[in-house]
Amino acid sequence: MKLAEIVSLVRAARMKPEEARPIVVAGDRALVPLLARELRAGGHHPAVREGGAPGGAAVVVWIGTADENALRAASLARVPIVGVTDGRSLPYVLDTNLVDVGPGEPLPVERVARAIAAALGSAGVRLAARLPVLREPLGAELVRREARVAALASARGRPSEVLTVLANEQVLLFGRIVEIYGGAASAAARIALPLAAFGARAAGRRLGRRIPTNPVVRAALAYGVARAVGEAAHLSVRSRS
Repeated sequence: MKLAEIVSLVRAARMKPEEARPIVVAGDRALVPLLARELRAGGHHPAVREGGAPGGAAVVVWIGTADENALRAASLARVPIVGVTDGRSLPYVLDTNLVDVGPGEPLPVERVARAIAAALGSAGVRLAARLPVLREPLGAELVRREARVAALASARGRPSEVLTVLANEQVLLFGRIVEIYGGAASAAARIALPLAAFGARAAGRRLGRRIPTNPVVRAALAYGVARAVGEAAHLSVRSRS
């Protein structure tokens, strides 16, 4: 392997998404402070904002009865919206971004965190680094997305090209997970995964002729491997944070 390739992989592992923007919690005046407190628990207070304009927010979490003007403003600002409702739809909010809460049920903080992670993806890495409630769900979401990318990439192109792309993407995924959790795991993790990727690429070259030619089989295999490797990496970093 050339030195330029090694440098490229290490740089990929250290890439950082854009600067963190806050979560804006808006809607029911009685419930907004309660949900905001739960989302910022143990984290940085400014990372969750109560009410205000959606401009500059990473995501708006709307709880309670809809205010169409406020939700329209968030939509026009191209800010993802997560809705917490009693099962009813909200204007300008995708149904996949809704979190249902039944009468008398406690605030579904974990489900809200998962919905935020699904809405943000890799754009939420810096935010999750500041808010512990988002770390596990965002790490899991990134692993799922990476597995889907691996499946799509593996269904196309030559095996040697696919292996290179997947190895680089695994390094980038691991770097993002490390960024989410930070802590003492960072230094060891940034070294360990590039080395593992080098090994995977070398093994792939030797086994290139044995890789299935059927694109569907190849995609399924890539999804399973990427998901397993990603979940192992997530568990490893989480346990050391």
